[in-house]
Amino acid sequence: MAGAGMAVGKAFTGLTGMKVAKNPTHTLGVLYSKTLRALAKMPNEYTYRKETETLINTRAGIIKNSVDIGEAEKKIGMGQIEEVIIQAENELILARSILEWRAWEPLAEKAPENQWKWPL
Repeated sequence: MAGAGMAVGKAFTGLTGMKVAKNPTHTLGVLYSKTLRALAKMPNEYTYRKETETLINTRAGIIKNSVDIGEAEKKIGMGQIEEVIIQAENELILARSILEWRAWEPLAEKAPENQWKWPL
């Protein structure tokens, strides 16, 4: 697996307050695994689950098949790997929140008229 031992090899990110990730492939692997476990508890047909699983599997594949972090960053196209890690952390928080909210269940009461209409 090419991505498993990829070293970052940079001294700084160039982003104020953001440190270089020491082992980004491991960090992302852990975050992606936790998020996939949370998603697995949601209904199979739930759109958020399907789209997020696709995104995670795509990004994990890119990291696994990239020669180095720079290549992975370019292919993912969402900034530096440290920013991708932040996105993965936020996605995990969101997935766990959606599980708690059970957002796929029907509304408790009828939605107000025009709630889903845009623009009004």
